[in-house]
Amino acid sequence: MVYPFPVPGDQVRLAYRELHIAVNGTEDEQKALGNHTLLPRPWEPATCLDPALRHDLWQWLEEVVIWLNHDYTWDVAGLIPNCWPLHPHLVHEIAALADQRRRAGLAKTSDALEEWHRYCLPAFADRMRNRLRAHCDDEHTRWPGRPRHNEHIAETNAHRREDAFALDVDALPASRHTRDQQEPPGQPRFGLVDLDTGEIRDDKFDPGAEPRTRTQKGPRV
Repeated sequence: MVYPFPVPGDQVRLAYRELHIAVNGTEDEQKALGNHTLLPRPWEPATCLDPALRHDLWQWLEEVVIWLNHDYTWDVAGLIPNCWPLHPHLVHEIAALADQRRRAGLAKTSDALEEWHRYCLPAFADRMRNRLRAHCDDEHTRWPGRPRHNEHIAETNAHRREDAFALDVDALPASRHTRDQQEPPGQPRFGLVDLDTGEIRDDKFDPGAEPRTRTQKGPRV
């Protein structure tokens, strides 16, 4: 009556095993993994840089999509379109959805799975319908937002935003204080002390400035 949740391939399972060790392994096991921030995370496909791992991940997500469409969709409006790999927003969401379902299936109670049914899956379906609408019902439609996106990243508009960012940073009190404390280029930022008399020359080396003499109680003019 129902199909089992797809099992990921060897490379994806290895990635999950390393993540498990990073959290629950011994100190030596954790050190052997190297920098934990560089470990691939299957719920974030962009972190899976090994070709074999990336291939296994796509195969697993494709099986998850087929499973979702068969076991969890009745009306065609809820079907994940067959062009899902061409929609970055779906790739991100399906990867996270698959990971959450995998974790729920490994739990010792049904609580996590009930939450997946109650929150994760319906929320994903709602977001998918709101973003896709009817654009890909019959065949894949090119991204309607592409012209706006290209306009956003155009060089002229990018420079305009960078100028706005710079003006905002310069307007901060800390920025003004830092600017005020900076000496003009080429001028020293310290004074000279006469080791024989203890006289302290003016910080800016003004030839007309009178020297200050240090005493035990501090400098005096």
